[in-house]
Amino acid sequence: MSDFDDLIARIKSCTLCSLSEKRTQVVPGEGSPEAEIMFVGEGPGFYEDRDGRPFIGPAGKFLDELLDSIGLRRETVYITNMVKCRPPNNRDPLPGEVSACRPYLDSQIEMISPKIIVTLGRHSFTKFFPSQTLTKARGQSQQWSNLTIYPIYHPAAALHNPRLRSVILEDFRRLPDLVKAATQMPIEPAAVPTRQLSLFE
Repeated sequence: MSDFDDLIARIKSCTLCSLSEKRTQVVPGEGSPEAEIMFVGEGPGFYEDRDGRPFIGPAGKFLDELLDSIGLRRETVYITNMVKCRPPNNRDPLPGEVSACRPYLDSQIEMISPKIIVTLGRHSFTKFFPSQTLTKARGQSQQWSNLTIYPIYHPAAALHNPRLRSVILEDFRRLPDLVKAATQMPIEPAAVPTRQLSLFE
């Protein structure tokens, strides 16, 4: 068993917070452990909890469409969430729940060592830049440690506000160029700073 497989096994057996008590399945993530692009959302929903896969509900269908629009498939990227179990009624994850899952996400980032992390929504963006707002930062890449962070709206936002659909599509179209730019940067393992960051503004 590889180190990455061992990490996934540990995530699947996790009982560090109360979300484990009512989950149907853990949703560690999906895709290539050698992906250049890593997508980080908030947490699993109903369909993800049922099937153990990230982003397979209505928002996931839009994410698939977004990937297809730039010639990517799920198999070539890595998709995960801040928390790996579904919060009740799809509520926002609590600070303690995020804290319990943080080491798993940090390990995924370190092992995959992506060129770019695309944060989907406010919760994942504020992991890296807790003092900024997504509304002002979206669509603009920033450096965090030796990683490129690219914040965009969560695909679910377009389901609630159709006007955001074109905004998200436009932001997605910049990804190929950002990957090329990140590829030209010096190659180093993805280092996760030891200083723990707050996830909430």
